[in-house]
Amino acid sequence: FFFVIIMAEKEGKKLPSVPESLLKRRKAFAELKAKRIKRLLAEKKVRKEKRKLIYKRAEAYQKEYRQLYRREIRMSRMARKVGNYYVPAEPKLAFVIRIRGINGVSPKVRKVLQLLRLRQIFNGTFVKLNKASINMLRIAEPYIAWGYPNLKSVRELIYKRGFAKINKQRIPLTDNSLIEKQLGKFGIICMEDLIHEIYTVGKNFKAANNFIWPFKLSSPRGGMRKKTTHFVEGGDAGNREDLINRLIRRMN
Repeated sequence: FFFVIIMAEKEGKKLPSVPESLLKRRKAFAELKAKRIKRLLAEKKVRKEKRKLIYKRAEAYQKEYRQLYRREIRMSRMARKVGNYYVPAEPKLAFVIRIRGINGVSPKVRKVLQLLRLRQIFNGTFVKLNKASINMLRIAEPYIAWGYPNLKSVRELIYKRGFAKINKQRIPLTDNSLIEKQLGKFGIICMEDLIHEIYTVGKNFKAANNFIWPFKLSSPRGGMRKKTTHFVEGGDAGNREDLINRLIRRMN
């Protein structure tokens, strides 16, 4: 009888169903989960705000491009109306494509091609046009085709063939965050900002252009006419002004 009472007393003092260490672990996990959810919600809110900002900027840029285009047409019509000629402003941007390989390149030309970042055949880069860069293009003229790209060409090149140079590595431009991380300090946070900076040759053109890896283009559909002859003589080398856009379409 005494033995039965002792057993009953022992049964009355129940052991805890869950160990204390497990309870602590559960509590810590719950706190971590709450923090993570809070952080994710904050990040989602920031992303939403950024998307709105990017959309507004893209709209503003589109309006600016349209105004520039309409202004050129208006000025041309006004000049024609009074019997004059409208001379457009000197182009500020060039797109340069290397069309010849490495055989028989003189040291001076090789150095210019290196400075233009055209180390391989069918590489392409954007160049800001000034007296120094035009002289460089003249030196390397037999090895390059260049001209003045339009907005469509700039946009297609960056969207289709655009790669970033991050830590000396060639990284595909798959996300705006890559651009913001590298060029955010210049106010460039998305693809449309990058296109606008390149096309309008803004004050941060150098940083934006160096961020883009030289474009690796395909050989042109339909082939080339004659690499060794200047464009004005029926070849491919040298300045082809606005007709560079046709060549970009064939190579992109």
